[in-house]
Amino acid sequence: MEQRPAASVLVACRTLLRPLARLLLRSGISWRDFAEAAKTTFVEVATVEFGIRGRPTNVSRVAILTGINRRDVRKQRAQIAEAEPAIPQYLNPARRVLSGWHQDPDFVSADGTPRLLNADERSPAYVDLWRRYGGDVPRGALLKELLAVGAVKKTGDGRLQAVSRAYIPRMVDPAKTLRAGGVLNDIGNTVVHDLLCPPREPLRFERRAQNERIDPKHLPAFREFLEREGMAFLERVDDWLTAHEAEASGGTRRPAVRIGVGMYHIQDDIERGAGK
Repeated sequence: MEQRPAASVLVACRTLLRPLARLLLRSGISWRDFAEAAKTTFVEVATVEFGIRGRPTNVSRVAILTGINRRDVRKQRAQIAEAEPAIPQYLNPARRVLSGWHQDPDFVSADGTPRLLNADERSPAYVDLWRRYGGDVPRGALLKELLAVGAVKKTGDGRLQAVSRAYIPRMVDPAKTLRAGGVLNDIGNTVVHDLLCPPREPLRFERRAQNERIDPKHLPAFREFLEREGMAFLERVDDWLTAHEAEASGGTRRPAVRIGVGMYHIQDDIERGAGK
């Protein structure tokens, strides 16, 4: 019985992680990169939010809360303290192949550029590069992926040319990505607040209106309706927030808190597994 709450949280976490995993995979980020970022976040939250009497949590308690050993906790806290913490990049097979192609003397020309490789067994051959760096990923599947993302291209005579040193399945706009992180953070903070707040504390507003029996032909009309009515509502909210904005007193603005409301379009993928 004591395990059920934790189990339900983990099930909910897997659901939450699906769109995030989609973004990470399309950005060429491996699960190990994500695991390292998750470790840093665990340490940061445990340090800041689980201290006693308002003080930062000590290393030993962070280790107990997170299950991360004390040496790793100290390492993570040192990285957090840096302005630009170093995030290790773990190489997946595609990255390893591209890295080897740009650095291994057997696959680099005298001028330091990646050599053109033959698609067959003739040296210098792609198969040799794959055997050295491709791991357990099939040779053809790996080459197909590198060609698909534009990291490798075929020359007119059929040889293979490394076009990029980076493996990025889909370019993602950094500014849009940071904004998306802020949106998910706001939604997540509201949901977690309502799950954990004391019984007498008011819940933050979180509601949904949805229907699972809508014909897809109505999607354009729904988008138009949502843009019109949603923007009208948000404009009224903005007017209210502006009217209640804290005023400066004696040249100093009084302590203030950020509040607001967010709206988002709910829609399942029409074709499951389509990767959209």
